[in-house]
Amino acid sequence: MKPGLFSLEGKVALVTGASRGLGAAIAAGLAEAGADVAAHGHSRAPDATCERVREAGRAALPLTGDMALEATPDRLVSETVEGLGGLDILVSNAGIARRAPAEDTSDADWQAVIEVNVNAVFRGCRAAGRHMLNSGRGGRIVNIASLLSFQGGILVPAYAAAKSAVAGLTRALANEWAARGVNVNAVAPGYVRTDLTEPLRTDAERNRQITERIPAGRWGEPEDVAGAVVFLCSPAAAYVNGHVLVVDGGWLGR
Repeated sequence: MKPGLFSLEGKVALVTGASRGLGAAIAAGLAEAGADVAAHGHSRAPDATCERVREAGRAALPLTGDMALEATPDRLVSETVEGLGGLDILVSNAGIARRAPAEDTSDADWQAVIEVNVNAVFRGCRAAGRHMLNSGRGGRIVNIASLLSFQGGILVPAYAAAKSAVAGLTRALANEWAARGVNVNAVAPGYVRTDLTEPLRTDAERNRQITERIPAGRWGEPEDVAGAVVFLCSPAAAYVNGHVLVVDGGWLGR
């Protein structure tokens, strides 16, 4: 194995939704692999995440913004380039969910989920892709998909639709950009302990049903997903394009 096959030394990364949970773990993992990191937060400032990045010996840039606003993804990319001197890696992690039966899902909730989980992801990829294609350095884009990119889920029709779209977008962008030096892939986490999954974990029956189906016998931790993202951003994944890497403890194989 070549030395540095998993090194991100000298790279600059932007992670959206990085104030806690998956995003915070991903930002820290990228920093531990050698990348400087711009960490984005919305409802909560990403200060704690930036401290983890600095503890790894890397530069950190805190960014804020509402991903539901059309201008935010472009601004985050511009501020990363200006603040850290470039952009080599984008991890599109920011996302929201609205839980309700399909017949009770309002237009407002549907639109909110699609805006953040699909439209903002495309806008971020577009802005980062433009920079990477023009920089001469190429780059890596990793979108955070979901098991619901493959399944329908329960009580989350907008989220399932959005994450299916993220998988399709990932493949479409890879088809256009792979030959031009930009690798676009996605990670599809299974059931991971985050704020987003707290309603499932606090529902005793759903928690039991979910845990019993996972061959690994446990819920995932954010760090389980961070390792997969670091791999896709590293030289080790140079020939991986348009792939949705499932990190689910074996759920889909059950």
